[in-house]
Amino acid sequence: MPTFRNLTDTAAFAALKDTTPFDVTGLSPERVTEMRIPLAADLTYSYAATPVNASVMQRLGELAGEQELIAKYRMLAEGAVMNTGEQRLVLHHLLRGQLGADVIHEGRNQREFYVEQQRRVAEFAAAVRSGAETAPSGNRYRTVVQIGIGGSDLGPRALYLALEQWARAEGIDPQIEARFVSNVDPDDAAAVLSDVDFESTLFVLVSKSGTTQETLTNEKFVQELAARRAPGIDLLKQTVAVTSQSSPMATSGAYRDAFFIDNFIGGRYSATSAVGGVVLSVAFGPEVFQRILDGAHAADRAAMEPDIRKNAALMDAMIGLYERTVLGWPATAVLPYSQALSRFPAHLQQLDMESNGKSVNRDGEPVDYATGPVVFGEPGTNGQHSFYQLLHQGTDVVPLQFVGFLDSQLGQDTEFDGSTSQTKLNANLAAQIVAFAVGKDDDNPNKRFAGGRPSTLIVGRRLTPEAVGALLAHFENKVMFQGLAWNINSFDQEGVQLGKILTKEVLGGNPGPQLAAYAALLGVT
Repeated sequence: MPTFRNLTDTAAFAALKDTTPFDVTGLSPERVTEMRIPLAADLTYSYAATPVNASVMQRLGELAGEQELIAKYRMLAEGAVMNTGEQRLVLHHLLRGQLGADVIHEGRNQREFYVEQQRRVAEFAAAVRSGAETAPSGNRYRTVVQIGIGGSDLGPRALYLALEQWARAEGIDPQIEARFVSNVDPDDAAAVLSDVDFESTLFVLVSKSGTTQETLTNEKFVQELAARRAPGIDLLKQTVAVTSQSSPMATSGAYRDAFFIDNFIGGRYSATSAVGGVVLSVAFGPEVFQRILDGAHAADRAAMEPDIRKNAALMDAMIGLYERTVLGWPATAVLPYSQALSRFPAHLQQLDMESNGKSVNRDGEPVDYATGPVVFGEPGTNGQHSFYQLLHQGTDVVPLQFVGFLDSQLGQDTEFDGSTSQTKLNANLAAQIVAFAVGKDDDNPNKRFAGGRPSTLIVGRRLTPEAVGALLAHFENKVMFQGLAWNINSFDQEGVQLGKILTKEVLGGNPGPQLAAYAALLGVT
């Protein structure tokens, strides 16, 4: 049985702190050629421009071994209680495929349960797409609107946007437009629904508990808007729920259908469950969603590799740990050079910061080292014209995680000034990696770049469903490995709960004095 211990209780961490990092201003072509790992789905992970040399590499491998990260991953995949805060299993990997022994909980084979829900989702989506399943009006569905918040929105929305243009290029027909309502701000729902035809729109209501305040508020907002715009419509008859089997949404019988998840699938890890499966299968077809699952499962299997030099997720995790906990760099920027991944950084913000933004270990005791970084990002090349200034010449070093592809999704391009748009995009990406790493000397201090800014690169041929799934799983596994190495619980989110409790106090008319003062300032009485 693996031992769970703090970093400071390991010999490898003490040795790692004594290493001298590689100075990335010395980046060489040989490093670029040699320091890369196949990931999955035709993706490659490059770590040439990171502070890793032979000594650091050895210590990172030793630390991963001493913390028994692969053994703990296998425990998690086979149904150990890894969410110690809530005493729950952690089974999002099982949504994509089996990695080890059967997971049996209270007599139920969990993999069989997830596969059965996937089958139900696939059959429903196929019926919608074929026209066998219509709105009560008799109209075919042309739009699907997902109502959810947090993990019920960020991951599915990121995946939808990642494949929207790919589906168009592939001639996916029908391609049903997906929209998302998440913010309880009424302007969000009003804008999203401003031009929808309610009589040809399917709604997907997502709440595992069935009691999420923002989601249920938005549901009522949508129902009232529909009643004004399409009098006589019964919106519940064209709404499906994604929820747990014990939630009020599952037991009400009011919805057209319900698809189930359970407490072992955390919100930020739920994009490959019915949370993402319904909306993506309706929009693109269940076959496309299965390809996402296949790519994710391939990355999950690759993350089982015990040799850190052959395991992209483990290497990414340990380099990130070194940069955060040993070198003290407080943030990480996620920079996809693909407009299709425009919402991927937002999803990774939740995935990483909600998982590893913890200061106590699995036993609830404080840790005396830095854990999860601040995560932010924006697609290139737009980001180059906004916050890259600070990344290049600011006082803090911010490690960078680039993602790029050799080919565009649509295959449409133009040539200007001797090169195509796609060529310019990738030339900018290559230039930024080298500029951050190597820098540039200049007699004018304003034009001097110190360099020494590390980065990694994930590169693929084209952003396909398999590549999207592999990317998603890679970062999930990176976050998992880091949490296990830091000995924190990456699978609860108590930091989300306090705000909910205080909100209820305000709305219930029983706020404390500070709450009352701010509530009054904001017009809440």
